[in-house]
Amino acid sequence: MVDLATQYQKIKSEVDTAVISVMESTSFIGGEKVKSFRENLERYLQVKHVIPCANGTDALQIAFMALGLEPGDEVIVPAFTYVATAEVIALLRLRPVMVDVDPNDFNIDTSALREAITPRTKAIVPVHLFGQCANMEEIMRIAEEYNLFVVEDNAQAIGSDYYFSDGRKQKAGTIGHIGCTSFFPSKNLGCYGDGGAIFTNDDDLASKLTMIANHGQSKQYYHDLVGVNSRLDAIQAAILDIKLNHLDEYAAARRRAADYYDSRFSGHPHILIPARNNYSTHVFHQYTLRITNGKRDALKEFLSFNQLPCAIYYPLPLYEQKAFRSFIDEVRPLPVTEILCKEVISLPMHTELDPSRQDVVIDKVLEFLN
Repeated sequence: MVDLATQYQKIKSEVDTAVISVMESTSFIGGEKVKSFRENLERYLQVKHVIPCANGTDALQIAFMALGLEPGDEVIVPAFTYVATAEVIALLRLRPVMVDVDPNDFNIDTSALREAITPRTKAIVPVHLFGQCANMEEIMRIAEEYNLFVVEDNAQAIGSDYYFSDGRKQKAGTIGHIGCTSFFPSKNLGCYGDGGAIFTNDDDLASKLTMIANHGQSKQYYHDLVGVNSRLDAIQAAILDIKLNHLDEYAAARRRAADYYDSRFSGHPHILIPARNNYSTHVFHQYTLRITNGKRDALKEFLSFNQLPCAIYYPLPLYEQKAFRSFIDEVRPLPVTEILCKEVISLPMHTELDPSRQDVVIDKVLEFLN
């Protein structure tokens, strides 16, 4: 699914030099490498504050800890997403409210979002799924109308540009009150271990987020808040600093691969290719098809039998996960989410794909479906 080995070979000398420099400095936690990456990512995203942390799930948890919500407060999330989005909400004894998604770009349906708001609603978590932004202009309009926080889950769309109707452009993750991302190795900007970051343009929130991520400290041994221990280590920061220089190039390579997939699959009666919405660039963290003839699972078995990688993101709606049963009074099936969980299949997508490698997978998909 992801060829990290070939990608590493292309930047090996830069990465090896950076890692060795950290080893020689013995500054493994914090220090200049983390500072350099933080500042460079702030410049790239054009955001005032980046707070590095240990992983993307921690980023979400720290974000919600900083908002001062109370147990039982409701947070609206899409039902079609990875578990971490709702997991941290439940962990903090908040109440995840799961709503349906758009059938085209798989992001949160803003009409369903509006209908789900109650007097207990305090926040919205749009997930920029598979590499393109949710409808942030409408989401921010709703949030302002109801005085809600917006926490962007940007684990899959770092580098994507969002275009407002007035022509303004902002990077994904920098539009809401807080943005969160993951640097898991397979992400578009991935390290060689675990890592994450939080973004905000709010000075007060940035101060609080920074303290929470570091045991609630305002200065060493003075703890103003109950916090956590969540740090991006210097080796991972050094690697990320190098890969950040290649992020736009990586996105372009993924788009070329997606274009080729599209050209081969477009028009097939049983395949829906990924839709690209008109307000966001797509950085293709995943290339996800919909198989509409009821044979998605059989296709997955066929590809696996032929030793070809594929994956299903995601096989179950969040509301069907056992972990969330106690948070849901009544399960109301969401039609689009239900359909997607039965139809989606993701094919290999990474920076090193070329048409000859894609053809091996494409030909087998078409062989099975034709």
